[in-house]
Amino acid sequence: MTAFPISRRAVLLGGLVCSIPAASAADSDRLTIVTRGGQSHVFTLELANTPEARSRGLMFRRELAPDKGMLFEFGARESEVSMWMKNTYISLDMVFIRADGTIRHIAENTTPLSEATISSGGPVRGVLEVIGGTAKRLGIAPGDRVEHPYFQR
Repeated sequence: MTAFPISRRAVLLGGLVCSIPAASAADSDRLTIVTRGGQSHVFTLELANTPEARSRGLMFRRELAPDKGMLFEFGARESEVSMWMKNTYISLDMVFIRADGTIRHIAENTTPLSEATISSGGPVRGVLEVIGGTAKRLGIAPGDRVEHPYFQR
């Protein structure tokens, strides 16, 4: 009779213990932008933190949900970066982010499939790509703050 309650407790405890690391990992896959007006906007991320992932980016995608994005991580130091839209079928807003988490520049409504380079306009540590029109729709602008563990290192 006591075997079931012990097993049940063990399962519940095991589930709780296993969910703690998962919650921490999930937090790093979310990014919040806080506008100067105090509005917070949360995005669920895919991370482009390897050369292969950065090279592929959002190429060949036909859609991107309004609350989703891809964060390109370029390493520990800021540098000027250029992006392009080669093989990218959807218009994007590219949010160029400084090491301290402030938005340096936004390239809005980029042209799908274009091979023209899109410059960060100065040194940055990362780029957030979201569906085109998002920055305008949410009132996101240069100077707003990005909250994500990558920008707290």
